[in-house]
Amino acid sequence: MADHPLPSIDGLVAAGALFVANHSGGKDSQAMLIRLLEIVPRSQILVVHASLGEAEWDGALEHAQVQAEAARLPFVVAHAVKTFFGMVEHRFKVRPGPNSSCWPSASNRQCTSDLKRGPIEREIRRYAGEHGFTKIVTCLGIRAAESPGRAKRAEMSWSARNSLAGRSWYEWLPIHGMTTPEVFATIKAAGQEPHWAYAAGNERLSCVFCIMGSPRDLANGARHRPELLAKYLEMEQRTGYTMHQSRKPLDELVAEGEARLALAARPQGVTHG
Repeated sequence: MADHPLPSIDGLVAAGALFVANHSGGKDSQAMLIRLLEIVPRSQILVVHASLGEAEWDGALEHAQVQAEAARLPFVVAHAVKTFFGMVEHRFKVRPGPNSSCWPSASNRQCTSDLKRGPIEREIRRYAGEHGFTKIVTCLGIRAAESPGRAKRAEMSWSARNSLAGRSWYEWLPIHGMTTPEVFATIKAAGQEPHWAYAAGNERLSCVFCIMGSPRDLANGARHRPELLAKYLEMEQRTGYTMHQSRKPLDELVAEGEARLALAARPQGVTHG
């Protein structure tokens, strides 16, 4: 199929497109919304948060909501019909063989498609239909500095899958070129604070125990949500599969992360020996 011609952002703004900020409550979503407000009229912005239920960091939804409401923007919460643990349980029951993990993976991000993207797209279609928007731009806080895979992502693309029923649907990465220090500086310059988990030691804000989370983030999650850690460990033991893409057991990763958090907390210049 030939490439679809991509309009400019200015052209889409002028054409009255709806710009949807996918807001996880994390720093990148927060910086992205700050940038959107510099470019797009408030009447053309919708903020959507995909609720992850108990798998989500405490206050993530509220953090996104506070930013949206302070900017006088509509805020919608997208709920999936399934839960993360329910999804894993089902995959364990229907797995084709002993070498087929029941957890999502980097190559099979069912947690993203079923718990985030699908519910968000459903809410966007509903909102666009109710308010007469036929041009839609979904905005994601994905940055090139995060990973080689994300660095290869196009800043602007056309969504053939969603461009149906008279809709033209695009995906835009407004802060793709930002560095991590630039993200935090953007938030500070706007007079805002990032989610509390960053000050507590997190590098990223996703699920409390993300399948691709760093050991440091997993250890920080264990500190704040020990009851949730116990559920993950029980499921790992019962199914025989590890949840993390590294295929290391979660308790081993948490121990590794605790060592990193302790090192980060040590005053610089202090050595022990």
